[in-house]
Amino acid sequence: MWIQLGCLALALLGGAPQSEKDPKPETKAPPAEKQESPSKGDAKKDSGTKKKDEKGEKAKEEAKPKEEPPREILPPLEPGPTLFIRAKRVIVRPGVELEGAAVLVRDGRIVGVGAGLEQPKDAQVLDADTVCAGFIDVWSALAIDPGSLNDGGLGPASKSADAFDMWSAEELRRQTLRAGVTTARVQAGATARVGGTGAVVRLAPGLDERLVMLTREGCVAINVGLSANAGGGGGQLQVIDGQLVQVDAGARGMDIFDRLADLDRIGGALEQGRNYLQAQIEYKHELAEWKKKIAEKDAELEKEFKKAKKDREKEEKDAKDKGKTFEEKKYKEDKQPNEPRYDDDGETLGRVWNGELPLFVQVHRHAELRSFFKATELYTRTRFVLVGGSESRSFTKQLSERGMPVLVWPTLRGRGAPDEYDGADLSLAGDLARAGVQVVLGSGGADPAATRDLPLMAQMAMGHGLDADKAFEALTIGAARILDVDRRVGSVERGKDADLLLLDGRPLQGATRVVRVISAGRVVLNPEN
Repeated sequence: MWIQLGCLALALLGGAPQSEKDPKPETKAPPAEKQESPSKGDAKKDSGTKKKDEKGEKAKEEAKPKEEPPREILPPLEPGPTLFIRAKRVIVRPGVELEGAAVLVRDGRIVGVGAGLEQPKDAQVLDADTVCAGFIDVWSALAIDPGSLNDGGLGPASKSADAFDMWSAEELRRQTLRAGVTTARVQAGATARVGGTGAVVRLAPGLDERLVMLTREGCVAINVGLSANAGGGGGQLQVIDGQLVQVDAGARGMDIFDRLADLDRIGGALEQGRNYLQAQIEYKHELAEWKKKIAEKDAELEKEFKKAKKDREKEEKDAKDKGKTFEEKKYKEDKQPNEPRYDDDGETLGRVWNGELPLFVQVHRHAELRSFFKATELYTRTRFVLVGGSESRSFTKQLSERGMPVLVWPTLRGRGAPDEYDGADLSLAGDLARAGVQVVLGSGGADPAATRDLPLMAQMAMGHGLDADKAFEALTIGAARILDVDRRVGSVERGKDADLLLLDGRPLQGATRVVRVISAGRVVLNPEN
């Protein structure tokens, strides 16, 4: 079982979530025309016709895709080219398409989408059959340095962003762009009990460093079964001749009771985060109360200063007259509260417990899944993402009721693959989606080259029952929502970053090719590349 928070991957721990708005065009009502009053008979006839027309118009409105209000324009990413993209079809988001439309990009962001856009004189003009959002791999190892990928000693606050090498694997990244994948959540500690905090990055080589990182804290991840099967870090998952293979197979076969004990540590990790966050909140409250009392005391002393001075002088004189030693009254001030010791792991777990970062948990088997749902049912603030879920078909009711997405790895597995995956096949994503569970797709997080094959994996899942619109959503806006980057990527909407695919057909169809790729408003792949 593996758990990942937001984009933060955690190994299980010990212990019991300025802008420019669209201008509204002024509209004026047309002048009313003078008409003769209809007769009573005509009025009844017109009334009946009007009701029919209203019903017909209402049905048409219900049939139309619901348009969301335009997005606010975020500040420019970086100065960049102006692009005017003309397309036969613009897929705004799943279920919403525009025919014969254009997309206007300026300084890295989409500033216009529609059929009546005016072409700027300074714009580079591009043509395509279809324009859609770039695909997102929610479970990737691309460009993570090998040492960090196999590091079994990470903690909740370990940042995968620090292990991401933006200058590595350039050819593999170009191949990944050619497949349509522009963005990924990368995670270190693929088989560690705690994988640390994942990062969401753009994959195009050559981008300015400021454009590559969408977020350094996309989620946290925890692994149970895989790290246990690897003998506590003595063995590792490796890709050999295209197959995922467990090295040091003799260490496999962790006792089921040990696995369930690992699951109990999830609650311990969340309690650690809750207690840390509670201590911080209590300290802030106590500090505010202390400052208030000090301010009140200062005001009181200032107000009574003259009287206190006279009283002091009188007491001093009386003591002198009586031949006694004058003793100054000591001023006692309330002690300032002690700030709790800073703990970066506790800070991260507190954010996870409070729902600021999602927690990705890799769990596969029936017994582990039952224990997982039981152990986490009271943590209503925490946003869980179930990763893998090989035998999760029996738990669709719990997943739906709790609104818990499942991250599926739809791939063919050969001999030697970890036995956690025995219950999974290519129909898992489709079965879960039909049962009302939100599904997102990932390339497995162990083989850096697998991200390139993510669209092919999606097509295999479609061939085994996953609806085409659900598959497209899982690779675009659905993935962006889970990673908390949906305000920036995942759809073709005004105000979002221009991370776009220009295709010669519909996305995720066998004959469709990626013609161009735009990342952060830059053309990073052309037909000649």
